[in-house]
Amino acid sequence: MQPRVTPLSMMPTGSTGRVIAFRGGYGSMRRMMEMGITPGTIIRVINNSVGPILVEVRGAVYALGRGMASKVLVELL
Repeated sequence: MQPRVTPLSMMPTGSTGRVIAFRGGYGSMRRMMEMGITPGTIIRVINNSVGPILVEVRGAVYALGRGMASKVLVELL
């Protein structure tokens, strides 16, 4: 069975996934790494409705803009 990989921006509220890769340049990758969002990290979507996406990473909650979230590829768990 193929792993289901999707941009973080497309994950539904309440879902959990593992970060696989980043799309984009060095600046966006660096910003993600500063928040602890690195390949292999488990991430949970707290709210994905209107506006920024709220995610939980390593016990901390972050708000990510949709553009930034679309650059993070996640394997759904």
